Amino acid sequence: MLVSAKTDVGKVRSENQDAYAVGHLTDGVFGVVCDGMGGAAGGRIAGTTAAEVFSSAFTALYEQRDDETSLREIMEEAARRANAAVYDLSLLNPELHGMGTTLVACVIMDSSIQIVHAGDSRAYLLREGTLSQITKDHSMVQMLVDDGYISEEQAQNHMYKNIITRALGTEEKVDVDFDMLDAQEADCILLCSDGLSNYVSHEKLIEILSDNDIDKAADLLIDTANENGGGDNITAVILKV
Repeated sequence: MLVSAKTDVGKVRSENQDAYAVGHLTDGVFGVVCDGMGGAAGGRIAGTTAAEVFSSAFTALYEQRDDETSLREIMEEAARRANAAVYDLSLLNPELHGMGTTLVACVIMDSSIQIVHAGDSRAYLLREGTLSQITKDHSMVQMLVDDGYISEEQAQNHMYKNIITRALGTEEKVDVDFDMLDAQEADCILLCSDGLSNYVSHEKLIEILSDNDIDKAADLLIDTANENGGGDNITAVILKV
């Protein structure tokens, strides 16, 4: 199993408030992407803190696990610890009050793909030439789509597109969604911030992920988002079975 990652500030922002972490386990790989929000420094601190705490907590919990502890429990606990770390920092410094971050994390292990997420950073699966979005955005626009007020096409450029309804660090506790699917040979998982998903088309994602090794694909995804405007920070983590 392989993992590759890249992040970029984009063409408009002055600071990169995205963060990621990746790692290899004895029998798998994991990756996490966070997209921070909350003022000049808050977003960067929130995103970086969440990615670092999730990664270290997941690794420690995984190494300490017993036979009765599921991978889902470990991932959800790591997300709770990341949430607590960001929330506690926001209470200590008034300038950081209200900061938060998205989180999407994936572990590929034991012939399974397991994902936790909160916010609108996404996980996609490329399998046999078909790209599927695994996660559902926690966003105002997604709620409008779900309730039938707007179409998927209208959602692409909606005025509320950047308003998320769930994030780490904004409250004392957070709920994360969990997804699990069986892994197949050559499956490719893309974790990304909305600075990528908003600027690279579905068709282009398929092309880049299908035609390149994961290191080259990560570079091309960032380059393509920048070529299409680069209006936000851009992060791509690619995991391959």
